[in-house]
Amino acid sequence: MKLQVIGDPVLHSKSPVIHGAMLGALGLDVSYTPQVVRRGELPDYLRWARENGVTGFNATMPHKEDLLPLLDWLDGDAALCGAVNTVCLRGGRWIGFNTDGGGAQAALEGAGLWPVRNVVLLGAGGAAKAVAFRLAQAGAERVWVCNRTAERAEALCGQYRCQALAPAGFDPATLRRLAAQSQLLVNCTSLGMAGCGRQFEDFSFLDALPQGAGVFDLIYHPAQTELLAQAERRGLPTLNGLPMLVNQAVLALEHFLDRPLDRKAMAQAAASALRGEEA
Repeated sequence: MKLQVIGDPVLHSKSPVIHGAMLGALGLDVSYTPQVVRRGELPDYLRWARENGVTGFNATMPHKEDLLPLLDWLDGDAALCGAVNTVCLRGGRWIGFNTDGGGAQAALEGAGLWPVRNVVLLGAGGAAKAVAFRLAQAGAERVWVCNRTAERAEALCGQYRCQALAPAGFDPATLRRLAAQSQLLVNCTSLGMAGCGRQFEDFSFLDALPQGAGVFDLIYHPAQTELLAQAERRGLPTLNGLPMLVNQAVLALEHFLDRPLDRKAMAQAAASALRGEEA
């Protein structure tokens, strides 16, 4: 049994540390390695993986949506949100799952940032789809999906036919207006990610957030993005993407092993390994 995480970039990924710790805690001698797969290389990778004994992999940017037409079957959350982050080879068939939404909700709950009434969500890619869908399912009255390309935000919201989801722009004025009505802001874009080379041009929308509103950045490399640093300076509670990564990894490992796990014990093993790496 071989497991991987694929993406571009991906060599910075903490997933091998997290999954290695969980597999070790279970007493399983299973490898989990990062593999750079660039956009357009997915068909070749799937052939290679099948031939080289890879029985499951996690997928990060830019593959969460591109995988959809290449898989044999999609689990419920993956089909509903139109994005995949976990893929298993079962009976010769590639099966796609999505654990991002569940991981995000668990991370927010653990940080005391959930539940809330209104959410400003930045981005409309694969991770944004999963998180927006889950937060709407979990009781948010309004999730504004803000994206530079209006058509993508509209497509995301239209896909679910859910009254809680609403498309919106990404311009500073719109973000400030919506932030003033929200108790949580979630960044699902790559802005601020190490190696991305792009950054938010304007952080003034943070000034509009009510006191105590949370700022959740799905990015975990660097551990503190400029968005989170700016939010902290304004006295806002913040959360980076590492707790979400841990929680979604626990759910993914259940799919890889095709059995339920002690999720609390697995999360503790992963957190301990991450602390040891930082020491």
